[in-house]
Amino acid sequence: MSSFDLIIIGSGPAGYIAAVRAAQLGLKTACIEKSKPLGGTCLNVGCIPSKALLASSEYFHFASHRFAAHGIVAKDLKIDLGAMMKRKLDVVSGLNKGIEFLFKKNNVTRYEGHGSLLGNGKVLITSPTGNQELEARNILLATGSSVIELPFLPFDGQQVVSSDHAIAFDKIPESLIVIGAGAIGLELGSVWARLGTKVSVVEFLPRIAATGDIELSTTLQRSLEKQGLVFHLNTKVKSATKDKKAVTLTAEQDGKEITLTAEKVLVAVGRKPYTENLGLDKAGVKLTEKARIQVDQVWQTTAPGIYAVGDITDGPMLAHKAEAEGTAVAERLAGQAGQVNYNVIPNVIYTSPEVASVGLSEEQLKEKGIPYRSGKYPFMANARAKANDMTEGFAKILADEKTDRVLGVHVIAGNASELIAEAVLLMEFNGSAEDLARTIHSHPTMSEVLKEAAHAASH
Repeated sequence: MSSFDLIIIGSGPAGYIAAVRAAQLGLKTACIEKSKPLGGTCLNVGCIPSKALLASSEYFHFASHRFAAHGIVAKDLKIDLGAMMKRKLDVVSGLNKGIEFLFKKNNVTRYEGHGSLLGNGKVLITSPTGNQELEARNILLATGSSVIELPFLPFDGQQVVSSDHAIAFDKIPESLIVIGAGAIGLELGSVWARLGTKVSVVEFLPRIAATGDIELSTTLQRSLEKQGLVFHLNTKVKSATKDKKAVTLTAEQDGKEITLTAEKVLVAVGRKPYTENLGLDKAGVKLTEKARIQVDQVWQTTAPGIYAVGDITDGPMLAHKAEAEGTAVAERLAGQAGQVNYNVIPNVIYTSPEVASVGLSEEQLKEKGIPYRSGKYPFMANARAKANDMTEGFAKILADEKTDRVLGVHVIAGNASELIAEAVLLMEFNGSAEDLARTIHSHPTMSEVLKEAAHAASH
């Protein structure tokens, strides 16, 4: 029986990052992945392919609607969906090979098959070619999450689809209903709306992107409506019928019954932790009330020597949160002081414009009774944004009224996902609005908007 210092089940962002880091720190490491390609949901059917399609569709939309203002004449633009999908697959394939290279370079042993716990530090690998047992001093569970299916609207992969299917359509649908106005629904709805699909978004809550800052979500909704998306808020889908050509939803909106019909329906109501068939009971690993794996402050489960990170534990289901936890566990097992600051985990929606936030929102500050100052600055007033034709949006900085410490930063802009990193770093070091305001930024850059918002917050 092969023996290791650390066995990791799952090769998504948490798993493969942890495997590489552990190996770099001298631990004999193995990683078990049930799928042939490494990278998990994020790389293969989630974060990466969706961002590739977001980029391609945004280029097409920009060329169609904004080229003329730049003095570029582009007539008879057409979409080659097959080529677009091939590029997406090439991006994914290249990154798959990158992980394989990192495993080989750092001597991580890879096993293909389904990993499950046997107890007493042993793991069973089940695969079509046969079963195999391994043992380790420590085991890390990093199995991620899977899509949630509505009981009355099961996925068929054709008319009723999940995000896995919606990144791989073989033709552009004439119409699409998206159930759920969170990040996944808004991003994939944006992709197909830009390519010509009539997109309607149904959301049970009174606003889109409901977990974030209200001002950001209302601004984003106005922008997406200008791009052609139609929103049905405060709307609960109750039933559905299908025929060969379309899906019809029956929903309740403000106490009245409405019907919506489209060629396809994308169900994007969230994800659930993947904890099935892992042998948790055999190993003594307990779940929380939310069916996530119970861990302590160092990510150890209720079973000694077994750890869990990422989507299967409490907290936001974000790839970068999972990466940070996987790294921290690997470092702790190697005798270092791995840690994660959960107060500064950024959250991004990759629409156009993008929305990015870190820390507390105004609503949360008011709820907690924390006195604060707010500073806001529009991209319309920024020189680089004007030159780049990216003037939509603003940055908002929230600082403690007494100490000036930055408590939250919220950005809606064309490249908000990149701009937010500056705010995360500032908050990691407990920086103040004045610190940011006095930091010299290159001119002209869009990052200057953060500096100006900091000036407004620190006066």
